Amino acid sequence: MKTKYQSGFKEQALRKVFARSSDQTVEAIAIDLNMNVGTLRGWMKNASRDEKNPPPKSAHATDWTAAQRLLALHESHDLKDEALNAWCRERGLFAHDLTKWRSDFCASPAATSREESQELRQLRQTNQQLQRDLNRKDKALAEAAALLVLPSR
Repeated sequence: MKTKYQSGFKEQALRKVFARSSDQTVEAIAIDLNMNVGTLRGWMKNASRDEKNPPPKSAHATDWTAAQRLLALHESHDLKDEALNAWCRERGLFAHDLTKWRSDFCASPAATSREESQELRQLRQTNQQLQRDLNRKDKALAEAAALLVLPSR
């Protein structure tokens, strides 16, 4: 029989599971709430898929998606000192999280693309060398096969 949970219970359960410490498992929280762990994991999956709503207030900063981070940066852009700290407390964040997110978004994509292009160039060179080796070995194998097939005189 399927159990119906009230939306308030679901919200509290998600808050509790997203705010859990590293030594606490989802299974332990489900047992504590007297509910099926599969149901709780399903709620967690649905909550993480819903990008329109930010994660529950006490979720870790690492659980926020890129879209949610960008929205948070936009909302908190003009806030200073105490107002910023109050805004962060409401969402379970720290001001240093916002600073890191801002620097991540503002990081030069050219620097990463240079590194990627160097890596790509290296991979192409390795691929070309492997192709040359393969062609040389194919020719040697074909020559050996021809020598074996030809009748000896």
